[in-house]
Amino acid sequence: MKLSSLDFSRREFLSSAAAVMGASALVGLAGCSSSNSSTASTAATSSSSSSSASKSSFDGNFVVGFDQEFPPYGYVGDDGQYTGFDLDLAQAVCDMEGWTYTPDPISWDAKDALLNSGQITCIWNGFTIEGREGDYAFTDAYMENRQVVVVRSSSSITSLADLAGKNVITQADSAALELLSDGGSQADLGKSFAQLQTIDNYNTAFMMLESGSVDAVAIDYPVAVYNIGDRTSDFTILDESLNSEHFGVGFALGNEDLAATVEKDLQKLDSEGKVKELCEKYADQGVSYDLWCLPTA
Repeated sequence: MKLSSLDFSRREFLSSAAAVMGASALVGLAGCSSSNSSTASTAATSSSSSSSASKSSFDGNFVVGFDQEFPPYGYVGDDGQYTGFDLDLAQAVCDMEGWTYTPDPISWDAKDALLNSGQITCIWNGFTIEGREGDYAFTDAYMENRQVVVVRSSSSITSLADLAGKNVITQADSAALELLSDGGSQADLGKSFAQLQTIDNYNTAFMMLESGSVDAVAIDYPVAVYNIGDRTSDFTILDESLNSEHFGVGFALGNEDLAATVEKDLQKLDSEGKVKELCEKYADQGVSYDLWCLPTA
């Protein structure tokens, strides 16, 4: 298996997307800024800062680091504003605590440097706990998730075994990539691919799948549902999942108290019915209250 990485600029993506995909797959992207408000280069200059510094500097401005191209958890809405299930949860927590809610779209590859330098307070964006337990101060898991594979409906691929010798793409530094790479629980499957490519966003991955330049996309289930939308005749999610996993809110090590506060707030929001309300809001994008797994207080 050959592992490669593709780098598309946002401007190039928008240009090519307009020619290849319908407007339904480009929900709100035009309202998006062409650059993230927190950049990798800025993060690199301050990545030597300790996580304890991040903890001591928290002053009530709750800066949520998220991938703005990761619906339904965080993305740009039709009105040009940042929205998504996780961002709505973060907003509700801030309202409860009286904190200032600041959504900050980031380069996913730079998330650790941004977090540990204190430029963002947390990572809250369909953030998988498994395999990262020792790297972050997590809340307890609040949502169950699974990694799946999407293929063209016209494809002969009907099972994971059929992916042998095929070109598969996933997001860089994603849970799916970790699963399929050396040391991952699906490493043997990954080795059977002709190529495992990585890319910075799933929107472009679906463009590539539709055009036939790749054979499959490894992706989070709700994100797959969102990107497929009403094109169920064009794309199919394989019945076999790559795994089952859980999402948590990730803080820098040393911020365990802040993580505990957010966890308690989520439990209270659940008891008040707010969580179920948000799940229903994003139900057509693959979010289900049945997958909410944070125990009540």
